[in-house]
Amino acid sequence: MRPRLENKTALITGAASGIGSAIARLFAREGAVLALLDVDAAAADALACELAGTGHHAVAVQADVSKADDVQRAVAHAKQALGRIDILVNGAGINVFRDPLSLSDADWQLNLGVNLQGAWHCAHAVLPSMLEAGYGHIVNIASVHGHKIIPGCFPYPVAKHGLIGLTRALGLEYAARGIRVNSISPGLILTPAAERYFQSCPDPDAERRRQAELLPCKRIGTPDEVAYAALFLASDEARFINATDLLIDGGRSQLYHD
Repeated sequence: MRPRLENKTALITGAASGIGSAIARLFAREGAVLALLDVDAAAADALACELAGTGHHAVAVQADVSKADDVQRAVAHAKQALGRIDILVNGAGINVFRDPLSLSDADWQLNLGVNLQGAWHCAHAVLPSMLEAGYGHIVNIASVHGHKIIPGCFPYPVAKHGLIGLTRALGLEYAARGIRVNSISPGLILTPAAERYFQSCPDPDAERRRQAELLPCKRIGTPDEVAYAALFLASDEARFINATDLLIDGGRSQLYHD
């Protein structure tokens, strides 16, 4: 069977850890040439070296996605290294959970800057060349917080609702010109951020079990399970799927009761 992303190039943001690194490793195995964008340059370099060691080609680029000029520079470097960008995965994100009335303006801007504006900055940077080629796939990593409100998590869901709106708006705007834009909304996934949360609890194992029991499948998701959904949406197998969000939460968001 031929690799599903053979002869494709992909730019992945937030590529150095968690869901982003799982997507990067899977895309590489499926034949894509990669640009690994992350604010942590050393971690991105380490992943690029890891992939090179298994025979895959990847280049690391450093950028803060909340800064438009930083993104434009990084995308220009990625295009030069890869030749073109066929696929963009907006995986960069940050958890910002605060009390609404004590939320600082800096944290408000951080949340929107990384989780919403960051995706727009990257899309804005790659869309001109995608439109010129008449081909391109964008996959945004949103969240169940973009569908359901969980008290105590403000203002994170504001950005994720906006990201799903951005997905739909851009997907329809350029559908007739060969561009598809979709998003994925993960639920609780065993990322480094989730692990840090568990370790912050008085009894990490008990909290892990409690969270798993909330899920209909009675287990927490893995980054690889999100990566396979991203692979499908980024591939030509999904060529008639556009402006759509895919929930990956084990069915949790469909429950009426907690």
